[in-house]
Amino acid sequence: MSKDRQRAACVERRVRGLFVATVLCVYALHAHGGSERRNWFDDPFFQISAAIPDCPVPAGPYLDETERRVQAHSRAERGTTCWLSGQCDRPNFYAYDKDIAEALRAALRQRNPFADSTLWVTVQGRIVYFEGCVADERIAPDLEAFARSATNVQQAVALVFANPAVPPPYKLLSAP
Repeated sequence: MSKDRQRAACVERRVRGLFVATVLCVYALHAHGGSERRNWFDDPFFQISAAIPDCPVPAGPYLDETERRVQAHSRAERGTTCWLSGQCDRPNFYAYDKDIAEALRAALRQRNPFADSTLWVTVQGRIVYFEGCVADERIAPDLEAFARSATNVQQAVALVFANPAVPPPYKLLSAP
């Protein structure tokens, strides 16, 4: 074998090796990167009380890459449908969320009837979610009524629990 052919074969092996290494790195990054949880859509998420210790923190709007891709299409579709049907005066259905969050914060600054709890609020698509620990689960309807009293809220959901022996009724931030 001539020296030129030997060099070409050596270069070819190196290129193949680099290609395989690159493919493996991309695969590894994609597989590992999918587990990073982020608030991709910048949805309002905040804690409103902290009276019950060791309450598990909800995932709220924090999603991994796979969940983000799944939600992206439905969020765009929902926003467009609302605008085209005339149900929204803003072109983005989720544009109401920051105003709703601020209205809830203002109402809670005036009076926080849920002080005997550890709660977080997520606002997504004009829906308010309460997640966390309460002294008595019968407070759930009060939480939902409180949220629905804010302008532009379409729905409220209270995912709360009082018994630390049972798993929380919501996805946890620390969950894989």
